[in-house]
Amino acid sequence: MLTVAALYHFTRFPDPAALKPGLLETCQAQDVKGSLLLAREGINGTIAGTRQGIDAALAAIRALPGCEGLEWKESFADSMPFGRMKVKLKREIVTMGQPDVDPLARVGNYVAAQDWNALISDPETVVIDTRNDYEVAIGTFQGAVDPGTRAFGEFPDWWQANRNRFAGKRIAMFCTGGIRCEKSTNYLLGQGVNQVYHLKGGILKYLEDVPESESLWQGQCFVFDDRVSVGHGLVPGGLKVCGACRRPVMAEDQAAPEYEEGVCCPACAEEYSTADRARFRERHHQMLLAAKRGTLHLGSGAL
Repeated sequence: MLTVAALYHFTRFPDPAALKPGLLETCQAQDVKGSLLLAREGINGTIAGTRQGIDAALAAIRALPGCEGLEWKESFADSMPFGRMKVKLKREIVTMGQPDVDPLARVGNYVAAQDWNALISDPETVVIDTRNDYEVAIGTFQGAVDPGTRAFGEFPDWWQANRNRFAGKRIAMFCTGGIRCEKSTNYLLGQGVNQVYHLKGGILKYLEDVPESESLWQGQCFVFDDRVSVGHGLVPGGLKVCGACRRPVMAEDQAAPEYEEGVCCPACAEEYSTADRARFRERHHQMLLAAKRGTLHLGSGAL
């Protein structure tokens, strides 16, 4: 059983590039795999490994400037959900494209998982899912508004087009682990919205802490690793991910005539050329050959 740690922390890194070698070396030495993003605004990512390895990696992250108060969410996997370890330098640790947004200045009111049901059940509360459309498609909270965005950077434009619908309402937002809401709540506060709330620890914390019998969550939660999704208790959901578009593929979609493992799913049937499909098909073939040899093909879905 391996430990999977999802984390983010906003802080000021004057020179993120200087932090990359040490983090990568620590994770590789402990056989920890996954992806960490570094930017001037902080760190974000998900990593997996043994208990000892994850503890060592988290200790290295907490030793970074301003990261003493790092919080993270843990779940578990029977096998390694990542193919390699990557530490990347980015302009933002979650891309919104709004230079004036600063979660270190102020954010909305945090709501603990055990208090979330009461807030979103209030008819005066508008609940907004800040995740991408393909994530919302496999699960969300009962009654939540789906902005239908394909990337988080589309959220500000969506808000501007729809803000009059929510005038005078209390706004409650949520995302997978909480990071998008740090920015989206700061953005709404800057837009003059007074009552802004967000789910502390995100969906992952809710699914961990709230019993299924009391839950208002419907479906599964998409995660960015080979588990594809998790459900209540953070148990892997058993979905597949399309080898072409990387969207989650439900069981009924796997039975559709448009589905070809590693090549195509119903959602992307019209999105790629014949040449693209041939390339995806060859990549999938090489992945199957690598699996027979007991090795990892780096073109696989593993991050």
